[in-house]
Amino acid sequence: MKISVKVMMCGHCEKHVKEALEAIEGITSATASYEKAEVAIETSKEVDESAIKAAVEKAGYEYKGIIA
Repeated sequence: MKISVKVMMCGHCEKHVKEALEAIEGITSATASYEKAEVAIETSKEVDESAIKAAVEKAGYEYKGIIA
């Protein structure tokens, strides 16, 4: 799945979002791109979108939703 995340401005931001998302049970990897303002997420099981949103926002970034 891909999600849209705003306010990432550099590689450090990408790392911060990656670590926040990978701390969620069921997310096996997250690859962030500040240039595209999106994060590709791989999961081992279904993960509730509210948990993803909360992790992104707690890390200090703006969650914009799942990219279809």
